[in-house]
Amino acid sequence: MSKLVLFWNFIRRHKYAITLVTFALIIGVLDEENSLLQRFSHWREINKLKSEITFYRNQYERDSKRLKEISSDPEALEKVAREKYLMKKPNEDIYIFEEDLNKKQ
Repeated sequence: MSKLVLFWNFIRRHKYAITLVTFALIIGVLDEENSLLQRFSHWREINKLKSEITFYRNQYERDSKRLKEISSDPEALEKVAREKYLMKKPNEDIYIFEEDLNKKQ
């Protein structure tokens, strides 16, 4: 038998498997917009963005509470001014250690 006849018989015998493999190859890898690789990439990016949203939401809530506390309590405002901006009262001396500055950064 010639090679062409053998090839044709192989295709006739396995036509469904060849069709499925071809379809999976086109859909899974070759299609640029809708491929499975792109879907996984988009899924990973969506999960990353969701975690960022959660982080920033928590940070917003924490900062809102802090702002509300500073706005309503003068002692809290003084504490923030002293710790963060190194402000002092007129007759005070402030000592800053390098270890404390490294911790803040």
